[in-house]
Amino acid sequence: MNAARNPNMAHSILLITLSNIGDAVMTTPVLEVLHRRYPEALIDLVADRRSSEVFTHCPYRGRIVFKEKRAGWRGTLQLVRALRRTRYDLIVDLRTDGLAYLLRARRRLTKRHRQAHGPHAVEQHMGVIAALGDTEIPPTHIWLTQQLEHAAAQHLQTLPGTRWLALGPGANWEPKIWPAASFRDLIAQLADTFDGIILLGGPGDAERCARVAQDCPLPCVNLAGQTGLLDAAAVLARATVFVGNDSGLGHLASAVGTPTLTLFGPGQPERYRPWGEHARWLTSVENDLQHLSAADVAADVRRTS
Repeated sequence: MNAARNPNMAHSILLITLSNIGDAVMTTPVLEVLHRRYPEALIDLVADRRSSEVFTHCPYRGRIVFKEKRAGWRGTLQLVRALRRTRYDLIVDLRTDGLAYLLRARRRLTKRHRQAHGPHAVEQHMGVIAALGDTEIPPTHIWLTQQLEHAAAQHLQTLPGTRWLALGPGANWEPKIWPAASFRDLIAQLADTFDGIILLGGPGDAERCARVAQDCPLPCVNLAGQTGLLDAAAVLARATVFVGNDSGLGHLASAVGTPTLTLFGPGQPERYRPWGEHARWLTSVENDLQHLSAADVAADVRRTS
């Protein structure tokens, strides 16, 4: 029986994912459930160019079609034209309520008919595909290669021991950033707990990470601005624990199985914290990270690690 006659079969699937790095990572449980439900299908993706890197080595994805935010309505028209060349058995749209209905599909699942699963973004995404009947939520996941793992080992070869604290001092909005001085205090308080420090971030975090690394009491590798998303994920997979602001790095760390502690000022940890069994978070008084002490963070890190 072919897929056109059997609603329980699908050979061609399109998943419309989200844009920011952390948001994209939080769609990977849906991707995994779709593969589990339809193991023979290749799953095409609509994704943003930068965050799409997290899907690069997924063994059951098909093509990636980029949604260019800055292209306006012309870009949307080009996207629709490109996607309409395929008639999909199933389209799952986690981003909008409209795009899926402009495309050719036998079945569509969108936020319009989402079933309540819980407050977290991962649970809300799972609510979109609740009609498929698979309620077990897998962890988020990043697919790494031996080459990426080897490169990570090279990045960290100067660090002694095996207990390494990875830090993400940056974020995309100043109120979400714990002060660099507080990260330095945290390192000092945990100097007897770890063998080395790993600093990660984008090019815009380089100066902040340099301040954190200054006069560091532990051997330190500062990789800010020197890694892509998958390189950073492979490095995080080798860390003992990750501590960082509310940013994509925490989601990458959790997706490779590293215990995480995310520091929240303004934000919604109940919805946007990293998803996973070993993902923890702290919320500062009055949602102001200036009020979060290094001593409190250090105490939680000791419990985490």
